[in-house]
Amino acid sequence: MLFRQLFDPESSTYTYLIGDPITGQAALVDPVLEQVDRDLQLLQELGLSLAFCLETHVHADHITGTGQLRDRTGCRGLVPQGAEVACADGQMGDGEILQVGTLGIVAIATWGHTDSHLAYLVEGDRVLTGDSLLIRGCGRTDFQGGDAGLLYDAVTRRLFTLPDETWVYPGHDYRGQTVSTIGEEKRHNPRFAGRDRSVFIALMSNLNLPNPKKMAEAVPANRQCGQG
Repeated sequence: MLFRQLFDPESSTYTYLIGDPITGQAALVDPVLEQVDRDLQLLQELGLSLAFCLETHVHADHITGTGQLRDRTGCRGLVPQGAEVACADGQMGDGEILQVGTLGIVAIATWGHTDSHLAYLVEGDRVLTGDSLLIRGCGRTDFQGGDAGLLYDAVTRRLFTLPDETWVYPGHDYRGQTVSTIGEEKRHNPRFAGRDRSVFIALMSNLNLPNPKKMAEAVPANRQCGQG
Protein backbone atom coordinates (compact mmCIF):
# COMPACT_ATOMS: atom_id res chain seq x y z
CA MET A 1 0.00 0.00 0.00
CA LEU A 2 1.08 3.55 -0.74
CA PHE A 3 0.07 5.84 2.12
CA ARG A 4 0.84 9.54 2.44
CA GLN A 5 -0.13 12.17 5.01
CA LEU A 6 -0.33 15.63 3.43
CA PHE A 7 -0.73 18.95 5.24
CA ASP A 8 -2.45 22.25 4.50
CA PRO A 9 -0.82 24.91 6.70
CA GLU A 10 -3.62 27.48 6.46
CA SER A 11 -6.31 25.22 7.93
CA SER A 12 -4.01 22.70 9.67
CA THR A 13 -5.84 19.99 7.72
CA TYR A 14 -4.41 16.57 6.95
CA THR A 15 -5.29 14.99 3.62
CA TYR A 16 -4.56 11.30 3.17
CA LEU A 17 -3.58 9.49 -0.01
CA ILE A 18 -4.25 5.75 -0.11
CA GLY A 19 -2.94 3.94 -3.17
CA ASP A 20 -2.83 0.37 -4.40
CA PRO A 21 0.44 -0.22 -6.29
CA ILE A 22 -0.97 -3.42 -7.81
CA THR A 23 -3.91 -1.84 -9.66
CA GLY A 24 -2.84 1.80 -9.59
CA GLN A 25 -6.11 2.92 -8.00
CA ALA A 26 -6.08 5.58 -5.30
CA ALA A 27 -8.33 7.51 -2.92
CA LEU A 28 -7.89 10.89 -1.25
CA VAL A 29 -9.49 11.56 2.12
CA ASP A 30 -10.42 15.17 3.00
CA PRO A 31 -8.75 16.97 0.07
CA VAL A 32 -8.30 20.76 0.35
CA LEU A 33 -9.14 23.09 -2.54
CA GLU A 34 -5.88 25.04 -2.39
CA GLN A 35 -3.85 21.80 -2.54
CA VAL A 36 -5.45 20.21 -5.62
CA ASP A 37 -2.40 20.76 -7.84
CA ARG A 38 -0.10 19.30 -5.18
CA ASP A 39 -2.28 16.21 -4.88
CA LEU A 40 -2.54 15.69 -8.64
CA GLN A 41 1.22 16.00 -9.03
CA LEU A 42 1.82 13.39 -6.32
CA LEU A 43 -0.66 11.01 -7.92
CA GLN A 44 1.15 11.39 -11.23
CA GLU A 45 4.56 10.89 -9.65
CA LEU A 46 3.40 7.71 -7.92
CA GLY A 47 1.71 6.37 -11.06
CA LEU A 48 -1.74 6.35 -9.49
CA SER A 49 -5.21 7.02 -10.89
CA LEU A 50 -7.64 8.76 -8.52
CA ALA A 51 -10.79 6.67 -8.14
CA PHE A 52 -12.39 8.25 -5.03
CA CYS A 53 -12.41 11.36 -2.89
CA LEU A 54 -13.78 10.65 0.58
CA GLU A 55 -14.96 13.18 3.13
CA THR A 56 -15.01 12.44 6.84
CA HIS A 57 -17.69 15.16 7.24
CA VAL A 58 -18.86 18.53 5.90
CA HIS A 59 -15.97 20.75 6.93
CA ALA A 60 -16.30 24.23 8.42
CA ASP A 61 -12.65 25.30 8.30
CA HIS A 62 -11.66 24.69 4.69
CA ILE A 63 -13.22 24.18 1.28
CA THR A 64 -12.94 20.68 -0.12
CA GLY A 65 -11.00 19.96 -3.29
CA THR A 66 -13.34 17.14 -4.29
CA GLY A 67 -15.24 19.09 -6.94
CA GLN A 68 -12.11 20.18 -8.78
CA LEU A 69 -10.51 16.76 -8.46
CA ARG A 70 -13.64 15.12 -9.84
CA ASP A 71 -13.68 17.51 -12.80
CA ARG A 72 -10.01 16.85 -13.56
CA THR A 73 -9.81 13.10 -12.95
CA GLY A 74 -13.33 11.66 -13.19
CA CYS A 75 -13.11 10.28 -9.64
CA ARG A 76 -16.20 9.70 -7.50
CA GLY A 77 -16.90 11.94 -4.50
CA LEU A 78 -18.28 10.07 -1.47
CA VAL A 79 -19.63 11.56 1.76
CA PRO A 80 -21.01 10.12 5.02
CA GLN A 81 -24.59 8.92 5.06
CA GLY A 82 -26.86 11.78 6.05
CA ALA A 83 -24.55 14.57 4.93
CA GLU A 84 -26.37 17.36 3.08
CA VAL A 85 -24.25 17.17 -0.07
CA ALA A 86 -26.58 16.64 -3.02
CA CYS A 87 -23.76 16.82 -5.57
CA ALA A 88 -21.91 13.82 -4.10
CA ASP A 89 -21.68 10.67 -6.20
CA GLY A 90 -22.61 8.51 -3.24
CA GLN A 91 -22.84 8.13 0.52
CA MET A 92 -21.10 5.64 2.78
CA GLY A 93 -22.82 4.13 5.79
CA ASP A 94 -21.49 2.55 8.96
CA GLY A 95 -19.68 -0.71 8.25
CA GLU A 96 -19.61 -0.22 4.50
CA ILE A 97 -16.39 -1.35 2.81
CA LEU A 98 -14.92 0.56 -0.11
CA GLN A 99 -12.48 -1.28 -2.35
CA VAL A 100 -9.65 0.80 -3.73
CA GLY A 101 -8.04 -1.75 -5.99
CA THR A 102 -7.11 -4.59 -3.64
CA LEU A 103 -7.29 -2.37 -0.54
CA GLY A 104 -10.25 -2.24 1.84
CA ILE A 105 -11.47 0.90 3.61
CA VAL A 106 -14.15 0.37 6.27
CA ALA A 107 -16.45 3.25 7.25
CA ILE A 108 -17.06 3.70 11.00
CA ALA A 109 -19.86 6.06 12.06
CA THR A 110 -18.43 8.55 14.55
CA TRP A 111 -21.16 11.16 14.98
CA GLY A 112 -20.90 13.99 17.46
CA HIS A 113 -18.51 16.54 15.99
CA THR A 114 -21.17 16.95 13.31
CA ASP A 115 -24.43 15.12 12.67
CA SER A 116 -22.84 13.02 9.90
CA HIS A 117 -19.25 11.89 10.35
CA LEU A 118 -17.18 8.85 9.43
CA ALA A 119 -13.79 7.50 10.40
CA TYR A 120 -12.09 5.25 7.86
CA LEU A 121 -10.27 2.08 8.90
CA VAL A 122 -7.66 1.33 6.25
CA GLU A 123 -6.42 -2.23 5.81
CA GLY A 124 -7.26 -2.94 9.46
CA ASP A 125 -4.19 -1.24 10.95
CA ARG A 126 -4.75 2.53 10.70
CA VAL A 127 -7.81 4.69 11.26
CA LEU A 128 -8.38 8.11 9.74
CA THR A 129 -10.44 9.76 12.45
CA GLY A 130 -11.38 13.08 10.87
CA ASP A 131 -12.39 15.53 13.59
CA SER A 132 -13.88 12.96 15.95
CA LEU A 133 -10.61 11.96 17.63
CA LEU A 134 -7.57 14.21 17.42
CA ILE A 135 -4.13 13.60 18.92
CA ARG A 136 -4.66 14.38 22.61
CA GLY A 137 -7.94 16.10 21.78
CA CYS A 138 -11.21 15.88 19.84
CA GLY A 139 -13.38 17.97 17.57
CA ARG A 140 -15.73 20.60 18.98
CA THR A 141 -19.47 19.86 19.23
CA ASP A 142 -21.13 23.28 19.29
CA PHE A 143 -22.37 23.64 15.69
CA GLN A 144 -23.48 21.64 12.61
CA GLY A 145 -25.66 19.38 14.74
CA GLY A 146 -22.81 18.47 17.07
CA ASP A 147 -23.59 16.46 20.19
CA ALA A 148 -21.01 15.91 22.92
CA GLY A 149 -22.71 12.79 24.26
CA LEU A 150 -22.74 11.17 20.83
CA LEU A 151 -19.09 12.06 20.31
CA TYR A 152 -18.14 10.50 23.64
CA ASP A 153 -20.03 7.34 22.69
CA ALA A 154 -18.46 7.22 19.23
CA VAL A 155 -14.91 7.58 20.49
CA THR A 156 -15.18 5.29 23.51
CA ARG A 157 -17.42 2.60 21.98
CA ARG A 158 -16.32 2.60 18.34
CA LEU A 159 -12.75 3.88 18.13
CA PHE A 160 -11.39 2.86 21.55
CA THR A 161 -12.55 -0.71 20.94
CA LEU A 162 -10.09 -1.04 18.04
CA PRO A 163 -6.80 -2.79 18.89
CA ASP A 164 -4.45 -0.59 20.93
CA GLU A 165 -1.77 -0.80 18.24
CA THR A 166 -4.06 0.71 15.57
CA TRP A 167 -2.46 3.86 14.15
CA VAL A 168 -4.52 7.04 14.58
CA TYR A 169 -4.30 9.63 11.81
CA PRO A 170 -6.41 12.72 12.61
CA GLY A 171 -8.09 15.23 10.33
CA HIS A 172 -6.24 18.14 11.94
CA ASP A 173 -3.39 18.94 14.23
CA TYR A 174 -2.41 22.35 15.55
CA ARG A 175 0.75 21.37 17.43
CA GLY A 176 2.78 19.55 14.81
CA GLN A 177 1.77 16.05 15.86
CA THR A 178 1.25 13.64 12.99
CA VAL A 179 0.23 10.20 14.28
CA SER A 180 -0.77 8.41 17.46
CA THR A 181 -2.26 5.04 18.40
CA ILE A 182 -5.55 3.98 19.92
CA GLY A 183 -3.70 2.79 23.02
CA GLU A 184 -1.96 6.13 23.48
CA GLU A 185 -5.19 8.08 23.14
CA LYS A 186 -7.04 5.84 25.60
CA ARG A 187 -4.31 6.44 28.18
CA HIS A 188 -3.27 10.02 27.53
CA ASN A 189 -6.00 11.98 25.71
CA PRO A 190 -7.08 14.56 28.32
CA ARG A 191 -10.57 14.84 26.86
CA PHE A 192 -11.33 11.16 27.53
CA ALA A 193 -8.84 9.56 29.94
CA GLY A 194 -10.47 9.27 33.35
CA ARG A 195 -13.60 11.15 32.27
CA ASP A 196 -17.10 9.70 32.23
CA ARG A 197 -19.78 10.79 29.78
CA SER A 198 -21.31 13.50 31.96
CA VAL A 199 -17.95 15.09 32.76
CA PHE A 200 -17.04 15.07 29.06
CA ILE A 201 -20.34 16.75 28.12
CA ALA A 202 -19.78 19.46 30.73
CA LEU A 203 -16.23 20.01 29.50
CA MET A 204 -17.30 20.36 25.87
CA SER A 205 -20.13 22.76 26.72
CA ASN A 206 -17.69 25.18 28.33
CA LEU A 207 -14.98 25.44 25.67
CA ASN A 208 -16.28 28.80 24.34
CA LEU A 209 -14.28 28.60 21.13
CA PRO A 210 -14.53 31.19 18.33
CA ASN A 211 -16.08 30.03 15.07
CA PRO A 212 -13.67 28.85 12.37
CA LYS A 213 -12.56 31.77 10.21
CA LYS A 214 -13.89 30.23 6.99
CA MET A 215 -17.09 28.76 8.45
CA ALA A 216 -19.57 31.06 6.65
CA GLU A 217 -17.84 30.37 3.35
CA ALA A 218 -16.78 26.75 3.79
CA VAL A 219 -19.99 25.02 4.94
CA PRO A 220 -22.21 26.13 2.02
CA ALA A 221 -19.37 25.57 -0.45
CA ASN A 222 -18.75 22.06 0.85
CA ARG A 223 -22.41 21.22 0.48
CA GLN A 224 -21.76 21.91 -3.22
CA CYS A 225 -18.64 19.73 -3.35
CA GLY A 226 -16.41 22.77 -2.95
CA GLN A 227 -17.85 24.57 -5.94
CA GLY A 228 -20.52 26.69 -4.28
